[in-house]
Amino acid sequence: MRKQRHEQYDECPIEGAMDIIGGKWKPSILYRLSGGTKRFSELQRLLTKITQRTLTQQLRDLERDGMISRRVYPEVPPRVEYSLTDRGRSLQPVLALLFDWGVEHVLGAEKRGGEAK
Repeated sequence: MRKQRHEQYDECPIEGAMDIIGGKWKPSILYRLSGGTKRFSELQRLLTKITQRTLTQQLRDLERDGMISRRVYPEVPPRVEYSLTDRGRSLQPVLALLFDWGVEHVLGAEKRGGEAK
């Protein structure tokens, strides 16, 4: 269950945004889904260090908050696909900037000898 600190975020909308997309895995999941619809196993392969349980919980949270949609196909075995909703797609520019920042300031710093981390 998501930990919400406040009922309203009138004074700081960043707190509200982080309540929905914050954490270690949600931005990465959203970023991976920005490349198109993915099945659970595809997401698990892309996010190599996430456990199945954590991925399941994070996907449920993002679906509950209207960031992604989950489509179940009536097949045996069942096929489940995840994709961004309009609300989730509205974050794509922010995630792209965050990706670029990470390349420059995290990966770039590691290549320069770990100046910042």
